[in-house]
Amino acid sequence: MKSKRRKKHSDQKYYLSPDLKEKSIWFRRRLRVWFKKNHRNFPWRDNKRTPYEVLIAEIMLRQTKADTVARLYPVFLAKYPDFLHLSKASVEELQEIIKPLGLWRQRAPIFLNIAKLVVENNGELPSTREELQDINHIGQYITSVILTTFHGKSEAFIDVNTARVVDRFFGPRKTVDIRYDPYLKAVACSIVKSRHESLLLNWAILDFAALVCKAPIPLCSICPMKPRCLYFKELQVKISNE
Repeated sequence: MKSKRRKKHSDQKYYLSPDLKEKSIWFRRRLRVWFKKNHRNFPWRDNKRTPYEVLIAEIMLRQTKADTVARLYPVFLAKYPDFLHLSKASVEELQEIIKPLGLWRQRAPIFLNIAKLVVENNGELPSTREELQDINHIGQYITSVILTTFHGKSEAFIDVNTARVVDRFFGPRKTVDIRYDPYLKAVACSIVKSRHESLLLNWAILDFAALVCKAPIPLCSICPMKPRCLYFKELQVKISNE
């Protein structure tokens, strides 16, 4: 699977100031404590999961609530336990089974195309970022998930939820497109950088975004991060001026 994609400005580096580095360490410590008490349990987080099972979950999770995916996920895996079984499905059959997720017309061809491509290439997902992102519809986020989960990398899972948490606590990103923002990537990577806990820290950010730092209105009253949160500080100033 040779990559034909051009390098984009996501390759730009952003070097965190000492203050931002210290703040990210503070955030990570509090996040770790919060996650131990408040983490969500999902079947794709099982430590016996395979790259196939994680990939399926991540495609399902796009623009779909995790609780909705959790209900359909075991049904899908029972019918299609690996890339080979999935590659033999028809688009119509896939559309019918994933209809509860929404976007079934778009998702079914994606599942099928990826499965066929992987089967044609020895039945295994690639292990490098270039090769993974060369597969249509995998993209940066899923690539980071695969590399962190199965290849010992400390990648940040950057989506709208991670971006929202970083924007509020550390300050706004520099570009509109979250995929190519060097500041956002640098801060997020600093939070999850760990020899043994990168995956758990990424899950922690996602759970924190879903349960506390919500969109459009965060639950600041129960937030352990508010002592140093820029969003909360600005909110307090606004309230005091009214």
